[in-house]
Amino acid sequence: MTTPHASGLRALANRRRILDIAHAELLRAPDASMNQIARAAGVARRTVYGHFPSRDTLVAALIGEAIESVEQAHVVGREGVADPVEALARSLLAVWEVVDRYRLLLALAPQSLTMKGIRDRLGVVHEAGTRLIQRALDEGTFTSPLPAEGLRYVLEGVLFSVMEATNSGHVRPEEAGRATTVTFLCAAGMPHHRAVELLARILDR
Repeated sequence: MTTPHASGLRALANRRRILDIAHAELLRAPDASMNQIARAAGVARRTVYGHFPSRDTLVAALIGEAIESVEQAHVVGREGVADPVEALARSLLAVWEVVDRYRLLLALAPQSLTMKGIRDRLGVVHEAGTRLIQRALDEGTFTSPLPAEGLRYVLEGVLFSVMEATNSGHVRPEEAGRATTVTFLCAAGMPHHRAVELLARILDR
């Protein structure tokens, strides 16, 4: 007899497998249907719908995982780094590694999951980033006329713009994270040569 605990574990394992397979299938074929995902996952169609009532719900769950991974990457990237600009650069490079894995899925985001909704869910990341930007402004490393909150919007805009440019084939994925980081540092008022030197020093370690 299957115990409730075993049944719950199996359900969690099925959900995890569906998400992993859906991620791979949607990257391979963005128009993949729920039936295709179910076949690829080796489960019945009703099992997929039991976890995710619609394709939009499934995509939203994947993007939710991406948001959680971004939060973790941002923390790990800046952890133990005293200099605010280096902390920003490291966290941005770490975040891009996550974004690169999920960037194609953002084009599939349901209309209910707006960019504002994504921004709201990244509130902790925004707060930490804004504090680092403010410190860099206070120390004179950043010389932008924009306040810290305004520069945070610039950072977000650069990240999403490079992501879309990468999706469109205008930026090579292997260069996108470095390009995003240097572009933002320069936009914040840091001389280009210093931004490049900082990035080289980080990547050389």
